[in-house]
Amino acid sequence: TAILTGPEDKVNLTCSHTVSSYNMILWYQQSAQNTALKLIGYVRFTSPTVEDSFKGRFDVSGDAAANKMAYLHFPKVTEAEDSAVYFCAASEAQCFTIPSLLYKNPL
Repeated sequence: TAILTGPEDKVNLTCSHTVSSYNMILWYQQSAQNTALKLIGYVRFTSPTVEDSFKGRFDVSGDAAANKMAYLHFPKVTEAEDSAVYFCAASEAQCFTIPSLLYKNPL
């Protein structure tokens, strides 16, 4: 879907899927200036995360666990780089381990 928008406009993109075991939805940006896919952020179960380089420019929300939907919200289109192709992807939620919790102090 192509969206034509002007400066200062608000834009919302929606992504959904039907794979029951996939509880994580990720958003990527591919700009004309840099064709590499950049991770904007993701929703893991119901917890949203936005990468530092995109904070303040984008918001991510949704429920990747129950309704398998995620949203990418542009509070305000302000930068030429915002003109880009946006992708969403779904995956199984990854488990995160904090190494410090695995370390036991010697007695």
